[in-house]
Amino acid sequence: MRRLIEQDEIQQRVHTLGEELSELYRGKNLTVIGALTGCMLFMADLVRAIDVPHRIGVVEASSYRGATTRPGELTVDLGLMPDIRGRDVLMIDDIFDTGNTMEKLVAALQCCEPASIRTVALLIKEGRSEVDMKPDFFCFRIPDVFVIGYGLDYNDDYRHLPFIGVLDEADLEQAQVT
Repeated sequence: MRRLIEQDEIQQRVHTLGEELSELYRGKNLTVIGALTGCMLFMADLVRAIDVPHRIGVVEASSYRGATTRPGELTVDLGLMPDIRGRDVLMIDDIFDTGNTMEKLVAALQCCEPASIRTVALLIKEGRSEVDMKPDFFCFRIPDVFVIGYGLDYNDDYRHLPFIGVLDEADLEQAQVT
């Protein structure tokens, strides 16, 4: 495995982003919504770095299943989300790859009549976008490689790593065997 972004770089950027978002949302009715499951570590750190009162919720969105490194059909479930009507929403996702997940999530959230929706992604993968939108905020741009760690997984493993890494072919083969 090759390390792409170290833990201290992630923590520093998340802290800086939290300060930016605190200024933006000061005095507003903020609700932070995270896209499960990949955003969990990023979201936990970011909501602690946002120094204004805010509600927290999650939506379930998934396009990767099992031992795959390419997205499939996207499913969205808003059942775990709090009421966002009239509130400013910050929608968090782990990675902006094709952009289809974020675009579909924003469309689903708009049906709930929030005051505003802004988006944030931990990572933007270069050269993969299939949509016109981009996240309003992000932490890092990465090359077109499959990444794991800090919430991102391969076959539900590696989410626990405190850094962002890239699996090599031997890692992928070993993960498929176990």
